Amino acid sequence: MGMGIDVRNRMAKRAAEEVTPGMVVNLGIGIPSLVPNHLPGGMNVMFHAENGIVGMGESPVRGLEDENLCNAGGFPVTVLQGSSYCDSAMAFGMIRRGRVGLTILGSLQVSKRGDLANWIVPGKKVPGMGGAMELAQKARKVIVLMNHTDKNGAPKILESCTLPLTASECVDLVITDLAVFKVENGSLLLTELFAPHTITEIAARTGCDFSVAEDLRVIDY
Repeated sequence: MGMGIDVRNRMAKRAAEEVTPGMVVNLGIGIPSLVPNHLPGGMNVMFHAENGIVGMGESPVRGLEDENLCNAGGFPVTVLQGSSYCDSAMAFGMIRRGRVGLTILGSLQVSKRGDLANWIVPGKKVPGMGGAMELAQKARKVIVLMNHTDKNGAPKILESCTLPLTASECVDLVITDLAVFKVENGSLLLTELFAPHTITEIAARTGCDFSVAEDLRVIDY
């Protein structure tokens, strides 16, 4: 696996390639929270959280956490020079006005059309949807970071989602532990795969058809 980078960080490193200087970026909990660790040093990016921070830095060193400073998932964070605080109504206002350039979310399922299902499994207790619905609808670009299959080996990329939708036709890019897909005109285009996985293996683990880019990239970091 290239330089021995673990699967979760490999996915986060690929997502970090989508971040450009000056962006306002919202990160979901889980694998997306690893993205800042893979940005070039000194890149000017403002990380936004629904609980009212714009300008989060990397995770604090253990023992140096500020008990009053956490992200929307409740995990301790640091802030950068020039960061700001606001109430959650203002934080959601930023999302709804289209001020967030990119959101990177986890998901339970994604359909070939880019439908997103990431907020509830019926019958299971959830603390709430957070900003998922607003972000899916209003962020200028939506990237999903998720495993290609669930813990039972069933595909998470499907012809149609079977779980309740967060938002329809909103996903632009899907990055899994196997591959990268672009959603274009209601269908999926396989643009990249992670070594040593193959197109045959990816097709066997995907619940819908897709086309393959002529300039398919193989990622080996």
